[in-house]
Amino acid sequence: MAPEFISQPITPTAGTFDARAMSTGVPGLPAGFAWAGETFAIVELLERWKHTSREGSHAQGDVYLRRHYYRLKMSDGSVWTVYVLRQTPRSGSPKQRWFLLERAGPPPTS
Repeated sequence: MAPEFISQPITPTAGTFDARAMSTGVPGLPAGFAWAGETFAIVELLERWKHTSREGSHAQGDVYLRRHYYRLKMSDGSVWTVYVLRQTPRSGSPKQRWFLLERAGPPPTS
C-alpha cells in the first residue's frame, strides 16, 4: 500500500522518551504516539535521518539541523514516517514538536 500523506501533529506517550539518546543531544524517541483518538506503540525503528538547511538570508554559510525523521513500524502493523522539530516555529505551539508526515497501512491479510 502506498503511503498516505498526513502532515498532522501527534502526541508522544508521556514519560517514555529515550533518555540515553537525549543525553547525546538527539531527540529521545518515545515508546509510542497518540493520533486521531488512538494510541499506537512503536514496534520497530526502521530508519532515521536528519534534515539541515541554511539560516535565512543573513547566513554566512551556516547550516543548522532542523528536523530528525524516523520511519517506524507501529503496533497496528502500519509504517509511519514521523519527524520532530529541533526548534518550534515562532508561530507554533512550543509543546508541539512531533508530526506524522505519512502513514502506510498494514499489509493486506490473506
